[in-house]
Amino acid sequence: MAKRQRKFSWTNFLQRILFITLGAILMGVALEVFLVPNEVIDGGITGISIVISKVTSLPLGLFIFLLNVPFLFIGYKQIGKTFAFSTLYGIAIMSATTAYLHHVEPFTNEKILAVLFGGLILGLGVGLVLRYGGSLDGSEIVAILLSKKTRLPVGQLILIFNVFIFSIAGFVFGWDSAMYSIFTFYIASKVMDIVVEGLNESKSVTIISSEYEEISETIMKRLGRSTTFLYARGGYSKENTQMIYCVVTRLEVAKLKAIVQEIDATAFIAIEHVSDVMGGNFEKSAIH
Repeated sequence: MAKRQRKFSWTNFLQRILFITLGAILMGVALEVFLVPNEVIDGGITGISIVISKVTSLPLGLFIFLLNVPFLFIGYKQIGKTFAFSTLYGIAIMSATTAYLHHVEPFTNEKILAVLFGGLILGLGVGLVLRYGGSLDGSEIVAILLSKKTRLPVGQLILIFNVFIFSIAGFVFGWDSAMYSIFTFYIASKVMDIVVEGLNESKSVTIISSEYEEISETIMKRLGRSTTFLYARGGYSKENTQMIYCVVTRLEVAKLKAIVQEIDATAFIAIEHVSDVMGGNFEKSAIH
């Protein structure tokens, strides 16, 4: 039993290394082959590195590594050992890739094409690294540390950080390049979300109805999704009841609503986004 567990751990480790390596290489390709030659930058520490590299004419990979490493050491306790080493490895691979590709001719000199393909490849690379437990930019660590002191949300701090970086890019590369950079960042973030969360987005559904047994059975029969009863008590009626909880795909939401309203038109339905689903045999058991 212990031997099997060890083998499984090594498989996960090798898979993590493989995809973090691939993601870091893809980000390096996006930067050196599409974005940087066309004076389009990324956000975060990478964006700062691109600006400094432009001003000093020194290799981009050098600044990406040197500027990110201190934040990894500062935030080591907050982000954990595994995440820190995964991030350090990914940043090292990305830095080496940018150094290797520094003198390679860009694929295109059309900024629109550079933004579209660069943003796509960049988002794919970053998404792979995030999905497998790492990161390619220390700005998230900075935001986490500042959030604890300023009480501002991490996402809001990252947004402020990137607005500042793109403003600097406007002075260094010109305002056209700054605006192209914003579109690149947007495209990359959307692709990254797809890679991290998957195309088959899931939704959690909570249903309150007096016909909970019939609704539950119908969902299982017609959608092939398992359901869970949660005991509840009405705040106004003071009556005991049971809520239905289940997770479905985005494409099944409309069908689930139709099922519930067909049985009880007055049923309460609450639908929330689910970023990830693991375990519990989420695959469909039957469809009728």
